[in-house]
Amino acid sequence: MTKKIVVTGIGASTPIGGTAPESWTALLAGESGVRTLDNDWAEQYGLAVNFAGTAKVDPAEVLERPVAKRLDPSSRFALVAALEAWADAGEPEVPSERLGVDWATGIGGLWTLLDAWDTLREKGPRRVMPLTVPMLMPNAPSAAVSMHLEARAYARTVASACASSTESVVNAYEHLQAGLADVVIAGGAEAAIHPITLASFNSAQALSKRVDSPETASRPYNVDRDGFVMGEGAAALVLETEEHALARGARIYAEIAGGGVTADSYHITANDPEGRGASRAVHIALEQAGATPDDVTHINAHATSTPVGDIAEYTALHKVFGDRVKQIPVSATKAATGHLLGGTGALEALFTVLAVQNRLAPPTINLVEQDPEIPLSASPEAQPLGDGPQLAISNSFGFGGHNAVVAVRSYDRS
Repeated sequence: MTKKIVVTGIGASTPIGGTAPESWTALLAGESGVRTLDNDWAEQYGLAVNFAGTAKVDPAEVLERPVAKRLDPSSRFALVAALEAWADAGEPEVPSERLGVDWATGIGGLWTLLDAWDTLREKGPRRVMPLTVPMLMPNAPSAAVSMHLEARAYARTVASACASSTESVVNAYEHLQAGLADVVIAGGAEAAIHPITLASFNSAQALSKRVDSPETASRPYNVDRDGFVMGEGAAALVLETEEHALARGARIYAEIAGGGVTADSYHITANDPEGRGASRAVHIALEQAGATPDDVTHINAHATSTPVGDIAEYTALHKVFGDRVKQIPVSATKAATGHLLGGTGALEALFTVLAVQNRLAPPTINLVEQDPEIPLSASPEAQPLGDGPQLAISNSFGFGGHNAVVAVRSYDRS
């Protein structure tokens, strides 16, 4: 029998807020977390793109110093978000063997790895930290969360580029359905604003070059969009079966109603222009939710602000919804936060949870002149979703042809 899976806790550390509530408030207010980098290396390496969505609050300032020193920045973000979500859920009393972690990252401990390489070259092997490998490994954030919360059911890691943490939420849904745990902390983190990634993405012509106005550089659907903007941070959701949540008197935000994961098998970086894999992921998520495309009332789009990617997603959505897609309120929240890579899906799932709970689609800031080839119902102002049941989808697509979609339904105890 299919179980109802609900969200009982949320946490986030993002470019627009140090917590989930702060990030949601800033998102609705139309704030941008994108700013010019003040790092010495931005000028040292002569980077053509010197801006990104840097975290509003340094997670090292939130964690105890001995803990932070043993973690790569990506793990610090993960732990801050997960601990906030756990506290928000009321720190549920659950046997450790029934508590799981489904986490994700796109790149992992990049700063640890490259700092260690610099140390090796400049000071020799004896100066390389003994904790380098445990800090850089992609499963380090999952391990950190599981150890701090004593989650012993399992601690799993997904690395599917920008689809990673949406996939981790889908995995959590499936693991709860399978009875592998009663409560799961799901999410993703990324800390990859580094000279290597900025230089590489810029060489690939993927980044916006709007250096004169960083806060407006991420502009999904605009006719003059010229690339995405990197971001950093993490988001976490506490998921559990409805039965478990009600038994402990938990507050319930929304229901995770289903998820779909597919692969394009088309190109290492480009989306399938026909949108076949992406549209199939939407259909799978809706099928798991026991819903049809006509039931969807809101879409949090992947919408990275690249000239080709935004059109490819529209093509996929039109394949699912037909012309009705032009009337469904759409939010492209990367305009405010930048692109958190492996952490972006969990953050957008969190925003989708709050959207259906509050019946309010967040604004798509920087939307000035919408591309006529993408006739979606996006707005620089928040859009009311109306009364009655809400069903939303949150899309994520990643390099390698990874597609992940999660369906979120407003919660009705009946």
